[in-house]
Amino acid sequence: MERQRIYNSLKAIALAIIATACLAANSQAQVLPVLENKFAWQSGRLHEKLYVHTSKENYLAGELLWFKIYCTDGTDNKPLNMSKVAYIEILDSKHNPVLQGKIALREGMGNGSFYLPFSIASGNYQLRAYTNWMKNFDPAYYFNKQVTIINTTRTSPPSLAADSAKYDVQFFPEGGHLVKGLQSKIAFKITASEGTGRDGAGAVIGPSNDTVARFVTGKFGIGSFSFTPSAQTGYRAVVKIGSVIITPPLPEISATGYVVRVTDNDNSLDAGITQSGLEPGENLYLLVHNRHNIEVAAQLKMVDNKAHFVFDKTKLEQGLSYITIFDGRGNPICERLIFKRPVNKLMVNASADVKSYGTRKKADVDIATFNANGKNIPANLSVSVFRIDSLQKKPAANIPGYMWLNSDLKGYVKSPDYYLENNDADGNQALDNLLLSQGWTQFDWNRAVSSGKPHFTFLPEYNGPVVTGNLTNALTNMPAPNVVAYLTVTGSQHHLYISKSDTAGRLMFNTRDFFGPREIVVQTNWLQDSTYRISIPNPYSEEYDKSKLSPFNMSAGMSTGLISGNIDMQVQNIFSGNQIKFDAAPPENAAFYGEPGYSYKLDDYTRFPKMEDVIHEYVRLVGVERQRDRVRFEIISDKKTLPGQPLAMLDSRPIFDAAKVLNIDPLKINKLEVVTGNYVYGPATLNGILSFTSYDAASINTELDPRAVVLDFDGLQLERKFYSPVYDTEAKGNSTTPDFRNTLYWNPDIRTGESGHLKLNFYTGDRAGSYMGIVEGISRDGETGYRYFYFEVNK
Repeated sequence: MERQRIYNSLKAIALAIIATACLAANSQAQVLPVLENKFAWQSGRLHEKLYVHTSKENYLAGELLWFKIYCTDGTDNKPLNMSKVAYIEILDSKHNPVLQGKIALREGMGNGSFYLPFSIASGNYQLRAYTNWMKNFDPAYYFNKQVTIINTTRTSPPSLAADSAKYDVQFFPEGGHLVKGLQSKIAFKITASEGTGRDGAGAVIGPSNDTVARFVTGKFGIGSFSFTPSAQTGYRAVVKIGSVIITPPLPEISATGYVVRVTDNDNSLDAGITQSGLEPGENLYLLVHNRHNIEVAAQLKMVDNKAHFVFDKTKLEQGLSYITIFDGRGNPICERLIFKRPVNKLMVNASADVKSYGTRKKADVDIATFNANGKNIPANLSVSVFRIDSLQKKPAANIPGYMWLNSDLKGYVKSPDYYLENNDADGNQALDNLLLSQGWTQFDWNRAVSSGKPHFTFLPEYNGPVVTGNLTNALTNMPAPNVVAYLTVTGSQHHLYISKSDTAGRLMFNTRDFFGPREIVVQTNWLQDSTYRISIPNPYSEEYDKSKLSPFNMSAGMSTGLISGNIDMQVQNIFSGNQIKFDAAPPENAAFYGEPGYSYKLDDYTRFPKMEDVIHEYVRLVGVERQRDRVRFEIISDKKTLPGQPLAMLDSRPIFDAAKVLNIDPLKINKLEVVTGNYVYGPATLNGILSFTSYDAASINTELDPRAVVLDFDGLQLERKFYSPVYDTEAKGNSTTPDFRNTLYWNPDIRTGESGHLKLNFYTGDRAGSYMGIVEGISRDGETGYRYFYFEVNK
């Protein structure tokens, strides 16, 4: 069904292309402008990619997981300064969130940390990250990686090895189809139950019970073979994986159709199309696009049931491209992925000044960044240095592999750097098999042919967290449009935001940066809008991809690393836990109205026991009017009383009943600010402002409207500072405080500057062993790179 839906969409765009081309007398020169016009929506759509560098891969409960987030433009990998918030989560195997955080992004970079509590169970977890804008698209586009967390204080579940009897074998004909009488290249993939590749071999058995093709896996459980079916039925596959034999189904064989074969001829690509049982001499159309931009558009003609199109690789952009071929009736007949290895690379050199250090000794690391031409260039890097043992290994992926392959291909890609770095016969064959077996269509053909403008539910967070809500009529349960709502964010400084519901009753509050756990209050003016109900949805994504976590497996060989790591973690938490501190929250902006017309610090005046007396005695241009049992404020501006009520606020929380304001104990109020004159704030025009600020908001009990929503709400995560002791004197070096760090150094914000060079340093601890350093990052032009370095610590 999904394939049919995509093909129907492809057919619609192809018909539009062909019709326009016919009007232009089938001129090939007219094809590209039409294609560009049909691709306008996708090519203009902004795509974000996130990559997360974690300090290591495996953790113990009680440790800190440090991370750096890189946000880039999906078209060129350049750091992207659009979204100012990234969402990061650690999920269990059932997609339940274990830890969540909102990370401030600046110039496309952000960093943070998670403390892994002792309540967490041992197992493999999914770490994923995304922006609000990315929530508009498939969650398969989110950044995903697996991390292992082991809790040594709780009984661990039994080790789970992959079930050897549960293997998945899939076959992928090149271009998408098998056709009777036509030779096809078929990729195949053998996957264990945990999603990793497995080696195996097999054969295709024909209708006469003879072997018509044999195949064996190459790298990472993926391989390919050629096969020419002489009939539509009667074929079966037999695959042996170790001692297990299975008979997976082969793809359907069609009586008529097309087969594509793409051949790499070093500097060019040859797209060969053959057909069987169809109209001869038909026109075909070929489209090649990369990251939603057209690279090649051409018209082909079938001669003797064959057509070829050869195009120069120089026309292709770096990375993944898609070849789609349409027949003369507008049917999309084949699609094929191709990959051009990136030439623009960030080269990173990193090395310790010596190969072996003593304990508590200074280590100097030289880092240089340059491009593929050897020219030094500035780069933004993150650096981690940790001990490697039976528990901790080299990471499975890095930033170039993710940006160029993992982020664009479906499913788990093992060792993506292998495909990027091995430009030889074996590497090219492995890359081709990967593309055949894991490629998928990312282009949204339905939207490409649509004449309407695209609709997005989630907007980029340009300034800070966007808080959304839904407003409904409590009597009819229908959306309530055009109603003004007020959001107050409490904290050391309080802030008010105002939104008006749209036709669907949706609210959107564009807040400025606020940090740490807060309380928010959302309400309408209950004196005017007493029948409305407000709900605030979860700001985190509730959509999940289909990837599976590997079964958690604790091998016997990990015991040494676990014992050592457990001791290290406990000693560090006892002796150095108080050294890891949060940075102070950045200063928050002043009130939304800026400088008030009048400001009264009440301690500078005679104190009165009633708020009404305070206003009468020394608050200028503000009066209190009583009409029967109703009380209202009046503000005088330009010698005239403003119509309507001013907005009265206590700690940025609107109080719509003036009588409640007058009941506030003035001795608990620090200051009063008054804005005379009309003030436009978002969708609201305020008839003046009375802003009361208390000494302690918790000490004033002002009744809220029962329809108001009060929620605990996390702001942006406060940054922790990584603790790395300095032993630069003999006394410090001889300190009796144990230093059992297994992560010696973490710095998420290393900048090499215009010289492309810097030197960093840190001190070793008390633990001897082998240590590994990881440096990875990105240049301002989107070049990505990494480097590993190693050294020993001896007692």
